[in-house]
Amino acid sequence: MAVHPEGTPCWTDAMFPDLEGAKRFYGELLGWTFDEGSEEFGYYTQAYSDGKAAAAVSPQMPGMEGTPAAWNLYFATPDADATAAKIRKNGGTLSMEPMQVGEFGTMVTARDPSGTYFSAWQSGSHEGFEKTGEPGSYAWAEVTTRDADKADDFFPAVFPFEVQKMTDDQVDFAVWNIGGRPVAGRLKMTSDFPPEVPPYVNVYFAVQDCDDAVATVNRLGGKLHFGPMDSPFGRIAAVSDQQGAAFSVIDLQTTVGDMPQFT
Repeated sequence: MAVHPEGTPCWTDAMFPDLEGAKRFYGELLGWTFDEGSEEFGYYTQAYSDGKAAAAVSPQMPGMEGTPAAWNLYFATPDADATAAKIRKNGGTLSMEPMQVGEFGTMVTARDPSGTYFSAWQSGSHEGFEKTGEPGSYAWAEVTTRDADKADDFFPAVFPFEVQKMTDDQVDFAVWNIGGRPVAGRLKMTSDFPPEVPPYVNVYFAVQDCDDAVATVNRLGGKLHFGPMDSPFGRIAAVSDQQGAAFSVIDLQTTVGDMPQFT
């Protein structure tokens, strides 16, 4: 499998107060199976969709008790140290200096100037997603922030993004492309977002049927925050799991309307 181009979302994971509860939730919602995880790596537990690496879940590290559960997105980098330097140079804050994770690779965790946490991953033996864009796997991600200008200045300076902005007076949205291919987006939060919601990366997981997925989320103790809504990209709903980690589900096959214009 080829290494992901620099700036491409290549992995996602989340830490939970209740690891077994997370496995039950996502196992039923997305059909994931899980490895056992090892004590050496803090019981970091890889999730699989149809036997292919799709994401990971882990227990919260000591001292993180009370920290809200949240999905974290990794952008691919060929050089974690160089990416860390760009993060600092452009006003970001390193939450974790470049750290080698066994033979698997090297990670950096940071926060952009608008307050959004994210990570970068220099792959070793673990190159990231083995399945995307199909039910049960990662489909898309958006940096969702109130300070769009800071995010717009920062991310294309750290990663080789070609930026296109949507021509819509109602929605402030940008798409980040690599080699002409859209890889992620940036959405400006509006007053529709409760003021206590911090900036975050909204990770989208593909599902077979959005409405069925929402019903499953509710049945398992999660919450629906927005939708389901038809769009030219698919039928979408914003939800959170029973431990409060926010994400979205999308049925990529059910598309309605014309694609928006970008400049």
